[in-house]
Amino acid sequence: MAERIQSALAKARARRQERGGGTGTEVGMPVQSSPVANAWAGLPEIHLSAAQLARGRIFTAAGGEAAAPFDMLRTRMMRELRARGWRRVAITAPRTATGSSTVAANLAFSLARQSDLRSVLIETDLRHPSLVSMLGLDARPQFSELLDGTAAPPEHLLRVGETLCLALNSAPVQGAAELLQNRNVPPLLEEIERLLDPSVMIFDLPPMLENDDTLAFLDKVDCALLVVAADSTRMPEIDACVEDLSRHTNALGVVLNKLRTGAEAENAESR
Repeated sequence: MAERIQSALAKARARRQERGGGTGTEVGMPVQSSPVANAWAGLPEIHLSAAQLARGRIFTAAGGEAAAPFDMLRTRMMRELRARGWRRVAITAPRTATGSSTVAANLAFSLARQSDLRSVLIETDLRHPSLVSMLGLDARPQFSELLDGTAAPPEHLLRVGETLCLALNSAPVQGAAELLQNRNVPPLLEEIERLLDPSVMIFDLPPMLENDDTLAFLDKVDCALLVVAADSTRMPEIDACVEDLSRHTNALGVVLNKLRTGAEAENAESR
């Protein structure tokens, strides 16, 4: 028991050092940066304006009322991840136009507001990448080059602030399913974990019922959230997806998106 307590205290001190907090060292004694902190500091940093994020329907970077639903999702998700020792979370949907990429991005920026967490958002929807456009980036990252082995971390990784890393694609990829299940992928993910030691890795995956890309990748994550659209997703589709998720990974839950309430519903009915 004493060894476990000492180990926990050592880890807490290391986290404080990485965040620039108290170190427990003597005055004037140099503080050694950890390899993980150095790796994060070495990533190219991008700066996103509030206007850019609003255009992409990213409401969680600054917090507030609009961020509340995603913050609640974040808290519930983190409670489950910590209880089970998980960190890899897939975000998927039955079909396109459910807003699953928007949910993934908002969840990532919600996590980024927690200074004691480091998160990585990885775009694995290779056929229809959307996050570069959603965020209004001038950078042209191509995470698929890490997947096929033509590049290695930290290439094509971008940093937002001190707690969020983005691994995105600026162009679609041919042979997506084959790429997602090739033998380079497991060691690549392990290398990213070793390099950055993220608390959470969020994988923005394509729709489950339109191709086999997501099924090709689910064995590489700890759990998955299914995003469904209140105005279009049918119950048989939800049932089929939950069954597949449960077969290949852990189904963490279902997120109901695009739910009109109050004035929005009244306006929709009057049109």
